[in-house]
Amino acid sequence: MKNKSGFTTEKRPKVGVGVYILKDGKVLFGHRIGAHGASTWSAPGGHLEFGEDIFDAARREVAEEVGIKIKNLRLGPYTNDIFASEDKHYITLAVIADYDGGEVRILEPDRCLEWRWFDWGELPSPLFLPIANLLKMGFDPFKI
Repeated sequence: MKNKSGFTTEKRPKVGVGVYILKDGKVLFGHRIGAHGASTWSAPGGHLEFGEDIFDAARREVAEEVGIKIKNLRLGPYTNDIFASEDKHYITLAVIADYDGGEVRILEPDRCLEWRWFDWGELPSPLFLPIANLLKMGFDPFKI
């Protein structure tokens, strides 16, 4: 498919990064608003930018959204997330990190209603699609 200027406008998946921050046996989740996946609970994260290292993206997104520092970053699995009702497709990379300092804050109030720490076995509902897909795979950030 081509646009008016003759450039190809193929739809392609985007790359997302979800950051599972661990602290005192809990993981940080935010209640999404105003963006795709609104009204679901999600780990901090966002798009991987062109040329950006995955861990740098994780640090950047956490700083932009939550304002805390993270350490001991490690890769988890990826998910293939098709948001049919929103006509979006993502490959989402899971990054697991340990909390390193700072106060959790809502830095994007147009995108997140609140941040809370949860036990992995007692996650809120409904979950953002990448997290639901990770759970189907048996993912546990405390075992990576």
